Amino acid sequence: MNFDFVAPHYHWMEAIVFGHALQQARTYWIDRISRPERTLILGEGNGRFLCELLRVHPGIEVDCVDSSNTMLQLTRRRLLRTCPESFSHVHFFCEDVLKWSPQKSYDLLVTHFFLDCFPRNQLSSIVEKLANAATPNAAWLIADFTEPQTRFARVNAHLLLGLMYTFFGIAAGIAARELVDPFPYLKDNGFSRASVKLSEASLVRSDLYSLSQYEQNRRM
Repeated sequence: MNFDFVAPHYHWMEAIVFGHALQQARTYWIDRISRPERTLILGEGNGRFLCELLRVHPGIEVDCVDSSNTMLQLTRRRLLRTCPESFSHVHFFCEDVLKWSPQKSYDLLVTHFFLDCFPRNQLSSIVEKLANAATPNAAWLIADFTEPQTRFARVNAHLLLGLMYTFFGIAAGIAARELVDPFPYLKDNGFSRASVKLSEASLVRSDLYSLSQYEQNRRM
């Protein structure tokens, strides 16, 4: 999976199809969580979430992992423009998450519109790998697509998601061909959904996960 080809065009494509909905989902919990000490972001894209996170929580330590070097370059440029005082606190890794493993522990994990790029057999190992890097008090933010409850909206969502998976499968080489709910995999690794915010069209959700009390106690 590599978004180098898509990276220069991703912002305007997102704006045309979804307006501000995806960015609102990414940033919804930023000012509602405790200030993190060390954050891990996977699949950051072009840096819009990262810069907003640093605007609210300046100077925090961040590890940013992406398989697209072009996306990381765009993120660096945006960071230097908007949050230069935090630049030295952000560390960039151009890595394939399937081959990369965290070397630190984190009290904030962020996987916005990232886990939906992987099929079930890969998603299970990715979630386990990231969960093992979480501190006992860690929060996990996940903004992603979801299937609406109403029939008409669900049909439209299936059509849109089908087009998206076809396009990004060709343009970026993502392996997933359908939307997989990550909740069972997070639950298996001790995380529970603390709260959720649905978009107006109920196509995008923003979830806040935390470790269960049992898992917190086990890790202490």
